[in-house]
Amino acid sequence: MISPDQQVSRPVAVVGVACRLPGAPGPGALWRLLEEGRAAVREVPEGRARSALLDDLAREHPGVRYGGYLDDIAGFDAEFFGISPREAAAMDPQQRLVLELAWEALEDAGVVPATLRDTPAGVFVGSIADEYAVLSRGSQIGRHTLTGTTRAIIANRVSYTLGLRGPSVAVDTAQSSSLVAVHLAAESVRRGESRLALAGGVNLIVDPAGTAAVARFGGLSPDGRCHTFDRRANGYVRGEGAGLVLLKALDDAVEDGDRIYAVLLGGAVNNDGGTDGLTTPSARAQAEVLRRAWAAAGVAPSELQYVELHGTGTRVGDPVEARGLGLARLGDGPVLQVGSVKTNIGHLEGAAGIAGLIKTVLSVDRRRLPASLNFAEPNPEIDFDGWGLSVRSTGGAWPREGERLVAGVSSFGMGGTNCHIVVAEPPRQESGTPSTQQAVSPDRDSLVPGAHPLLVLSARTGAALREQAARLRDLLTGHDLLDGRDNSAAPDISTAHGVSAGREDSGDAAASTANDASGGSESSGGHGSFGGRRAADLARSLATTRTAFDHRAAITGDVTAGLAALAEGRPAAGLVTGRARTAPVAVLSPGRAASGPAWDGGPTATTPPGGPRSTRPRRRSASGCPGRSGTSSGPSRAARRPGSSTARPSPSPRSSRSRSRPSACLRRSGSSRPSSPVTPSERWPRRTSRACSTCRPPPS
Repeated sequence: MISPDQQVSRPVAVVGVACRLPGAPGPGALWRLLEEGRAAVREVPEGRARSALLDDLAREHPGVRYGGYLDDIAGFDAEFFGISPREAAAMDPQQRLVLELAWEALEDAGVVPATLRDTPAGVFVGSIADEYAVLSRGSQIGRHTLTGTTRAIIANRVSYTLGLRGPSVAVDTAQSSSLVAVHLAAESVRRGESRLALAGGVNLIVDPAGTAAVARFGGLSPDGRCHTFDRRANGYVRGEGAGLVLLKALDDAVEDGDRIYAVLLGGAVNNDGGTDGLTTPSARAQAEVLRRAWAAAGVAPSELQYVELHGTGTRVGDPVEARGLGLARLGDGPVLQVGSVKTNIGHLEGAAGIAGLIKTVLSVDRRRLPASLNFAEPNPEIDFDGWGLSVRSTGGAWPREGERLVAGVSSFGMGGTNCHIVVAEPPRQESGTPSTQQAVSPDRDSLVPGAHPLLVLSARTGAALREQAARLRDLLTGHDLLDGRDNSAAPDISTAHGVSAGREDSGDAAASTANDASGGSESSGGHGSFGGRRAADLARSLATTRTAFDHRAAITGDVTAGLAALAEGRPAAGLVTGRARTAPVAVLSPGRAASGPAWDGGPTATTPPGGPRSTRPRRRSASGCPGRSGTSSGPSRAARRPGSSTARPSPSPRSSRSRSRPSACLRRSGSSRPSSPVTPSERWPRRTSRACSTCRPPPS
């Protein structure tokens, strides 16, 4: 029952998604993993958190041998973000990963990062572990150790790098940290404190002692699986990864024509309070946070079709969570389907909530619900019929055709902090309202069948440009954009700067276009579907929603062949490559004007009003100013901070530097005072002037 005095929250749109999860380097790969019903849990890979401690512990706790691991957590393109190698080495890999995902989430939303500089954009990141800090502080401590290992800097570094002026908060509520971070971010957007907000969490397994602590606590499953709501529930398996979503007020997102994955209708946070033990959950407290969240979202319990469970698969936690759901619903409405992404990728602890949220957001966007794995026989401690619950054991369409898609996401911390967020499909656009892509795609309707649009790519380095081309080539050959067909075997290239899976020095600005496209069915029509989309959409994203870096390429004609050639570093028809440069402005004399004196300072030159006359021959200069010699003092190429959206900074006296120190004006040839920089108006001096503006008096 919705309390009449409960204020309904302002809806918040999810307009961007980025993640790096076990078996899933991006949202597209995650969706394929979920749709195919695969688990990414494996034995601890070589070189990752293996030690004599765990080998000894494995005899008593065999679950320490398993986990949901990323392929690589060491790869990081420090140069892309303007970070020195020494500082990068001192940074917690969690800082690096979140920084990468922040860029990717913005590009997934079509937001050029530089446009957010000095704006009220917030960053909220959940994290509970300092394993890298423990390891690094036991070795050599240097200048960057403090900032590299302080947990708050995970969020603060994103704000600093992108120049964001909104709240920058690291959240620790134990295992519910990342979902609480999303809730706080959504509230910040609702209050108008943040116009945009990046929110999520990160968790990496780098210290064997961390796994040993979980094992000694008694939380690990001996067989390395999460048997959520199943009779075999015996603990969880650890996992690592990170995810971020970009949030924006729904009204603003609709007005701006953003593509919307899903809408956060409302949420709530509370604590279990006093229970039988510090880590013993409370069904009544969980029921209370559910009711508060549903009331804030303005939905009745019967409207929910699915709940993404905390669902760790523990003997105590699962029955308590089921009872909390039953108490909150009180038998209201049809059977509620439940599931947990932990059965696919393990328990990501501080990042568990964001993993569940991203799964739910993608399910809403694609209008399909994946199966929850490892469910064979219901847990006898759970009254499924009495509480009106059913585990989603097969993938397919949502349960109630024709109704608005509404789901809940739960995450609970071992210290009792509970969070629940309500997710729903976005409102349908009126038929006369164009989508973002339709609104900004140039000449979209004028493309003739079979024609290929112009693809423009850019990157910080030549190697990065080639790698970006290779991934886009793989994308096009996997999903045939040119014909609008969708092939499910396409690779995922959802990183924005090519640092996942150990790829370094890429710095491209467009590869996360795959986030817009991969992993959807043709009929879904969602944010992630390639089906029915033409290559014009890819071309539009590359040209209008990506940062323009120095190394560039343009491809027309057979774009697949052009991308292949660019990836291999060879020339091809329709392929043009180059590097953007800022050169000094030179003014070349076109000869004698139709009327007036000559440019060469000959005998017909006249004296400007109030200025001295000189018979000394004038020296020609590159800038066109007769009083300066040598190269122009126009702007040199300024060093860009990460996130800059332009490869050629506009001339500005504050940021300009002379390529060589200009000589003094002819009238100040004996003075040691340097002349002032040439301003745009001074590049075309008066034809009758022998002196530059620094010494020429104003006209009378």
